[in-house]
Amino acid sequence: MPSPGPTVANLVPVPSSASNVTLFPSAAEGNARVIWNDSTATLYVKFGATASTTSFTVKLAPGAYYEFPQPLYVGQVDGIWDSANGFARLTSW
Repeated sequence: MPSPGPTVANLVPVPSSASNVTLFPSAAEGNARVIWNDSTATLYVKFGATASTTSFTVKLAPGAYYEFPQPLYVGQVDGIWDSANGFARLTSW
């Protein structure tokens, strides 16, 4: 029988910004990370430091949802929006 999964999730709203922000800091471990772009602007997500509109891993349209693939990347994740309006709704466990 598999072991039970986590019982606590961390939900964090990150205000959008037209300059780089850290979405997820580096972590020693983790099971999952998800992002919902709750904004009318495009969110550029970078696995690593200092996201820009030309240096990113994933481009999230307004209202888009993204689940990190497995094995989970637990390094720093940064983001930047086309314009500042709304939030990134982050969940990790």
